[in-house]
Amino acid sequence: MSEAAIAKKAAIVDAVTEQFKSAVSVVFVDYRGLTVEEDTQLRKQLREEKVELHVIKNSILRRAAKAAGLEGLDEVFAGPTAVAFSAEDVVAPAKIIAEFGKEAEALEIKGGVIEQKVSSIDEIVALSKLPNREGLLSMLLSVLQAPVRNVAYAVNAVIDKNEEDAA
Repeated sequence: MSEAAIAKKAAIVDAVTEQFKSAVSVVFVDYRGLTVEEDTQLRKQLREEKVELHVIKNSILRRAAKAAGLEGLDEVFAGPTAVAFSAEDVVAPAKIIAEFGKEAEALEIKGGVIEQKVSSIDEIVALSKLPNREGLLSMLLSVLQAPVRNVAYAVNAVIDKNEEDAA
């Protein structure tokens, strides 16, 4: 192999290594059997959530994962592998792929990496069932508002009772 080809592959490995390091969530999928239309639809949904989907050679993935300090992914890197990287939302790639996989049975989750920790298929599927970031923030806001709401109800009840006693 020529030195230029080796340098080009090394640059690709470096780029993928950086994506592994900067991603908060990575999901590996087997995409064999997806139609062009399904692939386009999946990529569109992922892109809307700022998730990148790439088909990368397993040899490059192995080298990049090793360089990023991720161990135990060799079984995942067998057969055609597409990789969904998310630098912002931990839940988005797993949620979109799991939902899409219900309709497109050819799409199969192979594993993933969550916040630099190698995760099993079961962990990725469990992650996909969590609400997205906005949903979690909404739940948190609701919990934070509950004590204030209860105090307001109590104060209102006291005011109503005082008004009744005065009348």
